[in-house]
Amino acid sequence: MSDDNKAGNLLDAAKAKIDEGADRLRAAGHEVASKVGNSPVENAGDKAKAVEDRAKAEAHNAEAHHEANKADKA
Repeated sequence: MSDDNKAGNLLDAAKAKIDEGADRLRAAGHEVASKVGNSPVENAGDKAKAVEDRAKAEAHNAEAHHEANKADKA
């Protein structure tokens, strides 16, 4: 594998980690919103959004590890 491909994999891994962080931050915001709102329906919706964002974060984490492993094998 060329150095360009390795650099591309590392860049993809870094982008995935940034996306993971953004997802975790959004999840935290939804978690807070679910605890301070006045509407049980809206609170439940925020709780569901937090779960969804945490799942996205895990997917981005797996993507980052995959890309980093591909770069290591180069």
